[in-house]
Amino acid sequence: DLSGRLLIVVQLLLGEIPNRQQAFSSLKEMTKELEPYLALTQAVRRGDLSVFASVVATHAERFQSDNTYTLISRLEHVVVKAGLRQLQMAYSRIGLDDVSQRLGLSTTGSASSSSAASAEFVVSKAIRDGVVEATIHHEEGYVESHDLTNIYSTSDPQKAFHRRIAYCLTTHNDAVRGMRYPPDAYKKQLEASRGEDSVAAQKKKKKGKKGDDDD
Repeated sequence: DLSGRLLIVVQLLLGEIPNRQQAFSSLKEMTKELEPYLALTQAVRRGDLSVFASVVATHAERFQSDNTYTLISRLEHVVVKAGLRQLQMAYSRIGLDDVSQRLGLSTTGSASSSSAASAEFVVSKAIRDGVVEATIHHEEGYVESHDLTNIYSTSDPQKAFHRRIAYCLTTHNDAVRGMRYPPDAYKKQLEASRGEDSVAAQKKKKKGKKGDDDD
């Protein structure tokens, strides 16, 4: 089913790793047809451009016949992101040459550029895009990863929850105040009502006197 293959590629482009049981095992009769996409998924998860390039070259005819080759060729940045995330979790400090070797950048870079320069460019772009949190030490030639702090072990969630509660309470109090009558408002209404009754009584009394005079 072509739609299933396209779904796998789209998930990879979105940075998601397809569930093996749902994407591959559910179609046992098409297991052989989906083997190239399983190898592609494993290459993306591994985060090695050399492995990714090898898989694409091996199954190029299949990808072209499925009309997915163009989309798959755009997966290189996803492979790099996956590899950098793995390196950040595994190493607190790693040399740029090692980054290039582990990501397979030396096989894709031009002959004139060194592997360290290619790795520095890739890592700096990943830091700018927020993919990883790290600092590049250009002179020493290594990348230092920042500690991955579990936000739920800090007081930030409590502060955010407190701000939301305070906002809700403020909104409630403002609504209650808005529905209240102004101070002594009922007295003014009562006096106004009495004044109207008094005026009406006087008019009625005057009409009664006028009728008596006419008689």
